[in-house]
Amino acid sequence: MAELNRETVRWRLEEIYRDESRRVLATLIRLLGDFELAEEALHEAFAAALKQWPEDGIPESPRAWLVSTGRFKAIDVVRRRNRHESAVDEIARGLDEGAGDPADWADDRVGDDHLRLIFTCCHPALSMDARVALTLREVCGLTTEEIASAFLSSNATLAQRIVRAKKKIRSAGIPYQIPGRNDLQERLDGVLKVIYLVFNEGYSASSGESLLRADLSREAIRLGRLLNQLLPDPEVQGLLALMLLNESRRDARTDSAGDIVLLEDQDRNRWDRRMITEGIELVETALRSGRFGSYALQAAINAIHAEAPSADETDWAEIVALYDVLQRLASSPVVALNRAVAVAMRDGPEIGLELVEKLSEEGGLDNYHLFFAVKANFYRQLGRWEEARGSYAKALSLAQQEPERRFLRLKIQSLG
Repeated sequence: MAELNRETVRWRLEEIYRDESRRVLATLIRLLGDFELAEEALHEAFAAALKQWPEDGIPESPRAWLVSTGRFKAIDVVRRRNRHESAVDEIARGLDEGAGDPADWADDRVGDDHLRLIFTCCHPALSMDARVALTLREVCGLTTEEIASAFLSSNATLAQRIVRAKKKIRSAGIPYQIPGRNDLQERLDGVLKVIYLVFNEGYSASSGESLLRADLSREAIRLGRLLNQLLPDPEVQGLLALMLLNESRRDARTDSAGDIVLLEDQDRNRWDRRMITEGIELVETALRSGRFGSYALQAAINAIHAEAPSADETDWAEIVALYDVLQRLASSPVVALNRAVAVAMRDGPEIGLELVEKLSEEGGLDNYHLFFAVKANFYRQLGRWEEARGSYAKALSLAQQEPERRFLRLKIQSLG
């Protein structure tokens, strides 16, 4: 290995950190059995690389070098914390016994470590908020400040949430492993839910000044791609397809002022065709398997929108048929509301309003601002202005996101 310029090494290390640090961390967590010790060892390993690689050259397998160095640095960290040499020796022996073949740290088996990390961070024993925060921190590598900003939380609150999640993993003895065959599907559903929550917060923020938080939606798609590589499954493919097809419209969903542009008014030339092509291929693969679920069905609905040359040429009959299947598979008030919108596009606003009023009687959407916005739109289309104004006002009182509030105010003003 030839001696290298320090700046060249720094540039290469930044690239390795961006591409490999989460995999290195996942393997260190398996070897060390402790999140915080693994994180400290990871940073120590990169610091050592910055010092040694300019003199020794970049190793043939940087990932294996970093894991090996991190493992030894962890022993040094424990030694600094613990004066009892016998305790340190016992820990060191445990690390050596559990290390396995160093060659494994550079091959595809590291993917198993990454998958273990995802399932651990998304364990059902943790609250959903903790799962999301821990996944973004440990699997995606976002800083506490970035996560806090994305979810409009304070740094201290987010940091405490992550610390409590790690303590829960340790105290509850949550295993760092991929679930067995009997538990895999149930646990996979939880992982997919976490990824979809992250995506939704980026695609349409629950509150705040901006409709979009692109960093979050990109991280969710990156997680979806990673999970699809590590664990190909029709619902993983369905979720990834759903996220790609939704994200393909991001640039067309707002105007230059950051205001909402509805689907039927969007410039379809601004949709990302590469994402659409990839999403359609994924959803077709998922549907052909015959083992698809709700994510694949939602992706199929979005694929119809993506393939339509214009809003007027959308195949609403096919969309209603897909919603019928989705309702049988995963019934919910929101699915029923979306189906009502599709039926109205096919059969007219009178039919849509009948379905929405029935939903109102059934309950479950009383605090959902989009329910009242949909209802108001049907009233407006039917010329029932006072009822439209009242429903828009109710939607405005419930909306937390400023672009949606501006949109609803404009709708009220348009009624005179």
